[in-house]
Amino acid sequence: MPSPTTSSPRDAHADDEARSVKLAALLSRSSGRPLDEIEELLEQDHYYSATEARELGLGVKWGKDATPPTPQLVGTKVYEDYPLEELLPYIDWNPFFQVWQLRGKYPNRGYPKIFNDETVGEEAKKLHADGEALIADIIKNKTLKARAVVGIWPANAVGDDIEVYAADGSGAVRGVLHTLRQQEEREDDHYLALSDFVATKESGVKDYVGGFAVSCGFGCEEVCSKLRAEGDDYQGIMMEAVADRLAEAFAELLHHKMRKELWGYAPDEALSADDMLKVKYQGIRPAPGYPTQPDHTEKAFLWELLDAEKATGITMTDSFAMLPAASVSAVIFANPCSTYFQVGKVCKDQITDYASRKGMSMEEAERWMGPYLAYDPAA
Repeated sequence: MPSPTTSSPRDAHADDEARSVKLAALLSRSSGRPLDEIEELLEQDHYYSATEARELGLGVKWGKDATPPTPQLVGTKVYEDYPLEELLPYIDWNPFFQVWQLRGKYPNRGYPKIFNDETVGEEAKKLHADGEALIADIIKNKTLKARAVVGIWPANAVGDDIEVYAADGSGAVRGVLHTLRQQEEREDDHYLALSDFVATKESGVKDYVGGFAVSCGFGCEEVCSKLRAEGDDYQGIMMEAVADRLAEAFAELLHHKMRKELWGYAPDEALSADDMLKVKYQGIRPAPGYPTQPDHTEKAFLWELLDAEKATGITMTDSFAMLPAASVSAVIFANPCSTYFQVGKVCKDQITDYASRKGMSMEEAERWMGPYLAYDPAA
């Protein structure tokens, strides 16, 4: 394994767990080194170069150890007005309580255990009851609409990029999904990028990638504006919180449908809603702009593939925020090797390469990736 390069951090803080992991790694390779030198190294971040990190990628032997599943659907499918009542079993209530800043005495005590919390239990029960009552009213009066579009397309990895091909089987390149790779030294032997989860073009193995855009926010802003005008802030916040939970539930349900029917690689999956929320299924659905691919601009190509605005009415702002706000988008990976991870901080060599691959200036790439840069662009 190559040795990582060293870079001075902009923020030397590390939590105890991360510091312990780094200390163990340093001690294992620093036999005989004076303690003061080890302490100095501990206060620095260690990174592999982009080239070295690629060499430490997942390295799946496509066609030998792994054969990608062939989907039942190739192309897109639109859901115009999905029944809201079908979303109810898929609701994750934990973020709902976070909206109201209810974490209780034990932060790891989630729903429904929060009801037993001596500090916030009674308040949590009331909020939950109000939320359920509002959902029942929304379903009865059709206050909100659920719309979505899902798609699956042929695809292959080319380096840290994923080429996406036309659904008609012509092999024409529709465009490229760009991914970022971990560089910061970690305990694991592999330094991941999302492209690791798709069969490489050079392997000759046919693979696929999916995506979706969903919303349960149509009608929400009109209701919230009316409530705010009436001075009912509580019901306004409740409506927004409930719409968010329904949108996330819709995303969970559609991913379930993709696994069992549309992609169909897990037709016998029989997981409980709780197991699904704990990601005990095969495949992942990372969202552009979040830790597995922290660049929000990747939504642009996803929107093009899905024809999302025409199919659903979900639009994007200049900052790639989705409207209505209660909307969720994701890129879908089906192979068993796919797993969630955090890219973390990335170095200038990778950003330079990434900007070039995207046809973007360094300044623009650095602006979008600002919180994830392992260097100061102004230095």
